[in-house]
Amino acid sequence: MSARWLPERVLVYRHPVDMRKQIDGLSELVAAELDQNPADRTAYVFVSRCSRRVKILIWHLNGYWLLYKRVENQRFHWPDWFGDDETIELDQEQLDYLLDGYDLNGMRPHREQIYARHF
Repeated sequence: MSARWLPERVLVYRHPVDMRKQIDGLSELVAAELDQNPADRTAYVFVSRCSRRVKILIWHLNGYWLLYKRVENQRFHWPDWFGDDETIELDQEQLDYLLDGYDLNGMRPHREQIYARHF
């Protein structure tokens, strides 16, 4: 995959979205509710009410990509660390984990250890 195709940021939308929305509806949601430019180099990630479907809206050069994934007999585990924000930012690895079905809420990295002295 070309590096110029990859998004600079990944923003996950907090609320479930009607999956009948297509490019125009999702780009309007990004502009109106998130006050973001839907034609920037950001991937906007949306989940359905039943958490079985995900759509990703991405602008590429001169048009939109709309990616759609539906899982059978499973659900996506939506992050729960939004706080008061409408979106959270993920890195590419976290997005891959989310789309592969991992629960990001339970995945925590090791804590940094700082030693005052060494052996």
